[in-house]
Amino acid sequence: MSMLSTFIKPMHREGYRFVAIFAAATLVLFLISDVLGWIGVGLTVWCYYFFRDPDRVTPVDDNLVISPADGVVQMIGDFVPPAELGLGTDPLTRIAIFMNVFNCHVNRAPVTGQIERIAYRPGKFLNASLDKASEDNERNGLTIRMEDGRRLGVVQIAGLVARRIVCEVKEGQHVLAGQRFGMIRFGSRLDVYLPKGVAPLVAVGQTMVAGETVLADLDGTEGPRRGAIR
Repeated sequence: MSMLSTFIKPMHREGYRFVAIFAAATLVLFLISDVLGWIGVGLTVWCYYFFRDPDRVTPVDDNLVISPADGVVQMIGDFVPPAELGLGTDPLTRIAIFMNVFNCHVNRAPVTGQIERIAYRPGKFLNASLDKASEDNERNGLTIRMEDGRRLGVVQIAGLVARRIVCEVKEGQHVLAGQRFGMIRFGSRLDVYLPKGVAPLVAVGQTMVAGETVLADLDGTEGPRRGAIR
C-alpha cells in the first residue's frame, strides 16, 4: 500500500456535488481574503473526508453480526423494535451506534441475508444522541432475513444536522455482511436490533469500524460484555 493511498480514499458519489460546491466557495473566499480562502480549503478537505468510502475487510462467517457503521456504541438495552420492521412486540437487544461529523458515514449490512422489508418513516431532526431519537426522528429501517430464518433489524436515524438518508438496496435483494447499503449525511445514528436471545459482544463507549467490528455471535454462548476505560 502506497503512502498516498493511506490518505487518499475513494469518495461516495453523494459527495461529488458537495465537494464541488465547497471548492467553488473556496475560490470566491480567496478573492476576498487569503485567510478566508485557507479556511475554505480546510472545509473542502473535511467535506471530502466526510464522504470517504474506504474498502473494509469483513470477517467471513455467517454466525457473526458486523457493525453497520463507524462510530461509538452509545447505548445497549432491550427495546421494542419499530413496528414497521415487523419484528414483533417483544423487546430485543438494541445496539445504538452514534456517528459524529468526522466518522465515515457509509453504512454496511450487518449480516448476510435477504432484505425482507425496507420502511421509511418521516420525523423530527433531534440530536441523534438522545434516546427518543429512535422513535421521533426521521428514519429508514431494514429487516434482513438470514439463511437460518432469523431476522435482524437495522435502522438509519437522521440527526440534528443530518437531512438526507440514502438507501441503495431494495426489498428482496440479497446482501452480504459488510456490503454497502447506504449512508446518512452529516451526523447521525444506526440502531441494530439483534435476534432474540443473542447477546452483544461490544460495550458502551467502544469504537466501531463499519464492516469489520463484530457486534455479536448468533450462536455464541457468551453473555453481554462490559467495558472499562484503561
